[in-house]
Amino acid sequence: MHDYRHPAEPFRIKSVESIRLLSRQERLRILQEARYNVFKIKAEDIYIDLLTDSGTGAMSNEQWAALMRGDESYAGARSFYRFEKTVREITGKKFIIPCHQGRVAENVFFSSVLKAGDYVPNNTHFDTTRANTQHKGGIAIDLPCPEAATNEQIPFKGNIDVERLESFIEKKGADKIPVVFMTVTNNSSGGQPVSMANIRETSALCKKHGIRFYFDCARFAENAYFIKQSEPGYQDKSIKEIAQEMFSYADGALMSAKKDGLANIGGFIALNDDGLRQKIIELLIIIEGFPTYGGMSGRDIDAMAAGLQEVLNEEYLAYRVGQIEYFGSIIEQAGAPIIKPTGGHAIFIDAGHYLPHIPVDQFPGQSLTVELYREGGVRAVEIGSLMFGGLDPVTGEKITAPRELVRLAVPRRVYTGSHLEYVADCIARITKRKNDLRGLKIIRQAAFLRHFTADMAPLKEEEIKVG
Repeated sequence: MHDYRHPAEPFRIKSVESIRLLSRQERLRILQEARYNVFKIKAEDIYIDLLTDSGTGAMSNEQWAALMRGDESYAGARSFYRFEKTVREITGKKFIIPCHQGRVAENVFFSSVLKAGDYVPNNTHFDTTRANTQHKGGIAIDLPCPEAATNEQIPFKGNIDVERLESFIEKKGADKIPVVFMTVTNNSSGGQPVSMANIRETSALCKKHGIRFYFDCARFAENAYFIKQSEPGYQDKSIKEIAQEMFSYADGALMSAKKDGLANIGGFIALNDDGLRQKIIELLIIIEGFPTYGGMSGRDIDAMAAGLQEVLNEEYLAYRVGQIEYFGSIIEQAGAPIIKPTGGHAIFIDAGHYLPHIPVDQFPGQSLTVELYREGGVRAVEIGSLMFGGLDPVTGEKITAPRELVRLAVPRRVYTGSHLEYVADCIARITKRKNDLRGLKIIRQAAFLRHFTADMAPLKEEEIKVG
C-alpha cells in the first residue's frame, strides 16, 4: 500500500475512450519498425501515452459547448473577439495575435526580430524555441539559476540567473540581444517554476538595457499556482491576479495554448509594440491566414478562450499539481531517481543516474524511453543528448545536454491514479533489470529537432562502451 494518496479529481467523467495493451511480441515488432523512435509509433499502439501534455488533454463540457458557438467567418469572427477579450484580460497586452500553435508563434516572432548572429538568452530554451532561434540564424543561450542543477527540495529552480544575464549583456552588447526570454514554467529544467521576484528583477534589467523581455507562457497558470503556494505575499491573491502581475513585467508573450489553454490546438502572441505587430501580421497572413483566425477554425478559437478561463480555477490547479506530486512519489518508490521538487506537468526521471553504465553518447534517456514501451506500452520522451545534443546548426559547435532525462508528461484531465500506478509498476519491473539495458546509436538524423524523426538502432555487443 502507498502511504500517500492521489488527489480526488475535481470533475466527473462523461465520455470514455478505449485503450488496449498489445502483447510484448507485438510491441517488440513495433519498436523495430519505428526504428526505436517512439514518435513514430501509432497512437493506437500505445497503452499509456505520456509523450507530451501539449494538445493531449480532455476538454470540458464548457469547451465542447464553445465549439458550437464558433463563428467561421474569414475575417472579424465573433470567436476572435471573445478570445481577444479573454487574453487581454489575463495578459494586459493591447494586441493579441492568434496562431495555430506555439512554434508558429515562435516562427513569426523570431523572423520579425532576429538577425543572423543575434543572441537569445533564456532561463532554458525548450526544443522548438531553440530550433526556431537557430533556424533564423540566432544563437540560443541558456542561463538557468545554479539551483537548477541540484536535487534540493527548494522552490523556483526554474529561475534565470540574473547575474549571469547581466554579465552576458555587458559582454555581448544590448544591440546583439533583441529579446530575453523566460520559459514559465521551465520545462527543460524539470518543469520548475519561476518566482515573481526573479521575473521582476529580469524585467528591470532588460528595461535598463533597452532589451525586449518576453515569456514563453505555455504553463503560466501552473507557474502562478506555485507562486501562490511558495512565495511570500501571494497567498491571499487569486491565480488570475498573480498571472496579471507576471505579465505586467513582460513586454509580450508567446503561448502554446495546447498546455495551459486546455485546448487541443491553438496559441497566440500578445504584445504592445504596434510596429512589431505589423511586421508579424504581414508574415502571419502569408503562412497562417488572416489575423483574426491565425490558421485556426473559429470553434477552436472559442474552445481555447474557454480553456484559458478554466485554467485559472485554483481547485483544478491544486488537483493538477497534486497529481504530479503523487506520480513523482510512486515513480521514486519504484526505484527511479527524479528531479525534485516535482513541477506542474510532468515527472522527469534522471536517466543518467538511473543508467550510469550507459554513456551520454549512447543516449541513456532514449534507452529508458524504448524500454518503457517494450515493458508496458508506455510512451515517454527523452530530454537529453538526443533532443539537445549534436552540432549547433549555426555555429557548428558540439552541444551537450545539461542532464539526461526522461519526461513523463501527464495530459490534463485524461488519466486516473490507477493509470499512473501502472506506469510506476512498469518502472519497478525495469529497475530490477536496469543493468541489462544497453544504449542506442543514430542511423539517420535531421539538422533541426532531430529527436522527432531520427532513426536509431540498439548497439551491438562490440559497440558498447563502459560509462
